[in-house]
Amino acid sequence: MPLDVVILGAGFGGLELTTRLSEEVPDDVNVTLIDQNDSFLFGFSKLDVMFGRHPIDSVRMRYADIAKPSVEFRQERVTAIDPAAKRVVTDRASYDADVLVIALGADLDPGATPGLEEGGYEFYSVAGAERLRDVLPSFEGGAAVVAVLGPFFKCPAAPFEAALMLHDFMSTRPAPKPTTIKVMSPMGAAIPISPVASAGILATLAERDIEFFPETIVTSLDPAQRVASLRDGGTVPYDLFLGVPVHKAPAVVEESGLTVDGWIPVDPATFATEFPDVYAVGDITSAPVPRVGVMAEGEASTVADVLVHRIAGGASPAPFQGIVTCYIESGGDRVARFEADFLTGPSPTSTYTEASVEMAASKKEFGSSRRQRWFA
Repeated sequence: MPLDVVILGAGFGGLELTTRLSEEVPDDVNVTLIDQNDSFLFGFSKLDVMFGRHPIDSVRMRYADIAKPSVEFRQERVTAIDPAAKRVVTDRASYDADVLVIALGADLDPGATPGLEEGGYEFYSVAGAERLRDVLPSFEGGAAVVAVLGPFFKCPAAPFEAALMLHDFMSTRPAPKPTTIKVMSPMGAAIPISPVASAGILATLAERDIEFFPETIVTSLDPAQRVASLRDGGTVPYDLFLGVPVHKAPAVVEESGLTVDGWIPVDPATFATEFPDVYAVGDITSAPVPRVGVMAEGEASTVADVLVHRIAGGASPAPFQGIVTCYIESGGDRVARFEADFLTGPSPTSTYTEASVEMAASKKEFGSSRRQRWFA
C-alpha cells in the first residue's frame, strides 16, 4: 500500500519534500500538502512588494497550480495535531498519516512588543509589506529605525536589506527632511556565525551612513511621542519604525506537546522528532542552524532521503550537512552572497562574495529555478 504522507505547511520545506517524493517514489506515496494560504512567495519578494519593485500578484505562486503525481493540496487551517497517533484535524477535515511532517514555520507576534502595532510597522508578513508599500511614499524623512525585536528570527540579513533598500528608496524622491537610518539588533554582530559576512554588511551600511547598533534590544514603543525604549534604559526617537517582530511557534504546535522551550526538538541528522514517523523541518525546529528558507529546503531534502530509502532501499542517506547559500540585497542593482557550512566540520565555516550585478542575476536564477521546480 502507498505510504500516506501528510505535510503541514507549504513553504520551502513542504514544497521541496513534496517535489522530491513526487519525483522519486510517486507510486509508493500519497502526499497531502496542507496550508492555510492559497499561495507562496519568497521572503525576499516581500521587500520587493514593500518598496514597489513588483506588484504582489507577480510574485505569488498559487498552490492550485501544483500538478504533481500522487500529490493533493488542501487549503485548510490546522486546528489540532496528535503526534502520537499521527492524526491532524483542520477546519475542514481530519487526516491519519503513516508519516507526518511539521513544516508550519514560525508565527509573528507583533503584540509581544508594546506599541509596535500602534506606533510602528512590521515588514515580515505579506500584509505588513503591502501596508508599507502604501505608507512609504508619504514618509517625509527623518529618523528611521529598523529593529530586530526577538532573539530568533527568519532571514538574518533581512533587517540590513530593508535598511539599504530604504536608503535607496528615499534617495530617489524629494523629502522635506534628510533621512537617517539606524539598525538595531540583539545579536552581537550582523551575521554572528560569519565575521567576514558581518564585515561586508557593515561596510555596505557605512557607505550609506547607516548605523548599526548590536546587542541593542527595543522593549516598547511610545506611539504618541515616537520614542522607542531600550532594555538598557535608553530611548531612541524615530519618525519611522520598522520592526522584525518576536517569533514564536504556532499555537497549534505548542498545544500538540511537540515543543520544548518553544520549538520542536529534532535529530539534526534526520529531523525526526521524539514521536515515531513524525518529522519537523524549517523555522519551527530548534535545530542548531539559522532560520532561513534554503535551510528548510535542505532539511526537507534530508527527510526525503530518509523516506525514499525507507521505500526504495539503496544506500543509507547521509546526515543533514547544514550548508546554506543566502543572497543579500546591497542597494542599487547589486546583490552579495553568503555561504556557510554549519555541521560538516568541527565548527561552522563561511564565505562572503562582494555585491555585484552578477550576484543579482544569480539570485534571480535561484528564484526562477525553484518556481519552475515546485510549481511547473
